[in-house]
Amino acid sequence: MRRTRVPGLRRTPQVRGIRRPRSLATIALAAAGVLLLSGTCTSTAQDRQDRAAAETVGESGGLSGAAACPGLEGYTCATLTVPLDHSGSTPGRLGLKVAMADNAKAPKGVLLFLTGGPGQPGVPYVKRLSEKLAPVLKDYRLVMIDQRGTGDNALQCPQLQKEMGASDLTPPTARAVTDCAAAIGPSRRFYSTGDTVADLDLLRRALGVRKLTLDGVSYGTYTVERYALAYPQHVARLVLDSVVPQTGYDPMDLAAMRAAPRVLAAACKAIACTTDPAADLAQVVDAYGDGDGDGVDVLDALTTWGFVDPNYAAMIDALHKAAGGDHGPLRGLIAGTRQGNAATAQELSQGLHASTLCLDGRYPWGRSNAPMAGRQEALQKAATELTPADYGPFDAATATGLGSMLSCLHWPRTPAPPLPPDHRRLPGVPVLLLGGDRDLSTPLEWLYDQKKLTPRARVVVVRGAAHSVQSRAASDEGREAVFDFLLRG
Repeated sequence: MRRTRVPGLRRTPQVRGIRRPRSLATIALAAAGVLLLSGTCTSTAQDRQDRAAAETVGESGGLSGAAACPGLEGYTCATLTVPLDHSGSTPGRLGLKVAMADNAKAPKGVLLFLTGGPGQPGVPYVKRLSEKLAPVLKDYRLVMIDQRGTGDNALQCPQLQKEMGASDLTPPTARAVTDCAAAIGPSRRFYSTGDTVADLDLLRRALGVRKLTLDGVSYGTYTVERYALAYPQHVARLVLDSVVPQTGYDPMDLAAMRAAPRVLAAACKAIACTTDPAADLAQVVDAYGDGDGDGVDVLDALTTWGFVDPNYAAMIDALHKAAGGDHGPLRGLIAGTRQGNAATAQELSQGLHASTLCLDGRYPWGRSNAPMAGRQEALQKAATELTPADYGPFDAATATGLGSMLSCLHWPRTPAPPLPPDHRRLPGVPVLLLGGDRDLSTPLEWLYDQKKLTPRARVVVVRGAAHSVQSRAASDEGREAVFDFLLRG
């Protein structure tokens, strides 16, 4: 779900002249979604819900197999057993891997950190996050989870995985999408964000705590928001880093398209470039068909480049050369981006990515339960209704040709979970909204959309940072803001 494009895990591209960082996987996000539970129960109704959930934990076994996490001192790993279908209508159980810090009596309780995607696991990133969050981990017990369909239990769709890797913009073939849905089978209906939210509350109960502090990145922010809407009485405070709004992602990615000139202009100013990258971008997209690849390729490369260099130096240079007729450098960056986005299902499951986005999203043809007949026509009609004010320097073909959009266009008809009302607001708990002004994966415009629905929002924008501020920003400004928020409020 990236901005809602939602990439979850990103690899840095292998490009000539750019040394690949030692850490190949990075926490990213992006996200789209729905709201399954209203969270507006009376206390009596909530008591009944709590008892029912407690019984479910008992039936599913809660946390089991606890043992020291291999190679991770001070953490215990276990398996959380959850029902495949939280309604109980369809039998089956899932085992979700969980890593928990051993300071179970931490004075400020549990800090549940959620990674992105959808499709990215959590447990492999405990060491990295424990280092980034070290100043608060005497006061909080850090917990991370491999959400359903990720990690060792990743949904496997080999061809779709090969075609899309860690990207949610790269267009897949229709055959790869339909083969993926067939491989997962009817159980694909149980991989929505709402199902994950229900899993998280079973985790809370298994941990034996009344409230959680939740910290999410990219699609993880959407899951955090959904949890807060569903279980407001069980939330202490929220950190939303690289924000996907609770209203869900835009499968056309229009905010990112419009934000590209702003981001490139800021980057150009930072490196004192002498070109006009926004004008160059517009000229390159307008010249589609002359060898540069379509707008989707350019947007995908541009968005990914923020993970490599938030100053976009190589991209700014390549765009200028392409605008002047030398297409080689831009072609090289596009090819390198595609190569660098390769990822296994254990790193970011495209099967889970498609299952979740297609269940959660709103598309020109409707929801995932819309008939297949008429979807393409609805998409074409939506394209004709777009104007340059909607997509900025890109075009309607880019907006309607993105990978996540096409995945869900071909995704077989599947029952759709309920969506929350658009006007719902987060509960009145402290919330930190954190973003980077160079982020095209979850642009700042999304952060400000979420702010309108967040009663107690504190906004911190880190200049010069791109996606995943806590994990990747060169400046400590964002991390210091998180530490202050978590420790002093």
